[in-house]
Amino acid sequence: METVFYILSSVLLVSAIKVITSKNPVFSALYLVLSFFSAAGIWLLLQAEFLAIALVLVYVGAVMVLFLFVVMMLDINLEKIKEGFWNYFPMAIFVAIVMLVEMILVLNNNYFQETSNAVYTSISNTEALGLVLYSDYILPFEVASIILLVAIIAAIALTLRGVKNHKGINPASQVSVTKKDRLRMVDMKSTTKLRGK
Repeated sequence: METVFYILSSVLLVSAIKVITSKNPVFSALYLVLSFFSAAGIWLLLQAEFLAIALVLVYVGAVMVLFLFVVMMLDINLEKIKEGFWNYFPMAIFVAIVMLVEMILVLNNNYFQETSNAVYTSISNTEALGLVLYSDYILPFEVASIILLVAIIAAIALTLRGVKNHKGINPASQVSVTKKDRLRMVDMKSTTKLRGK
């Protein structure tokens, strides 16, 4: 178990350093995925399966969406990124191979096959985490949700800044309209002569 832990922690440290030192944003995103995946492996070694799965599903899935948002907000030339796709491909393959090796190391570890001396209770670690989170740490949990709400509002405000050339509809002006505002009868004299008269 110690060997697997040291391997995962070494990969985690190296990939975390490469996230902030890499000049290419695509490489930084790939190293960030590798960092999260290595941290999830360490959580699995600690028998915290829920935290490991949440880390992979939430952060590894969300970091790619975050990267796409950054690309859209910074107005990066997408044609240049598409042209360099095959330049990023070897790095993506390398990260995928390292992640696969980490999965094999964690799943083949004897730590999961041997019974531990720890006393097991009748509840799962997910249930125990929920009990602690929603009882002892309910205030920090609510504060974190408010901070995330403010971050979402700020992200939307950043994307909508500046003058936008789009057609908008004001619902208040639509509701307050009257019949005379929509329809106007005009009495006009005919200027054309009818045939046969």
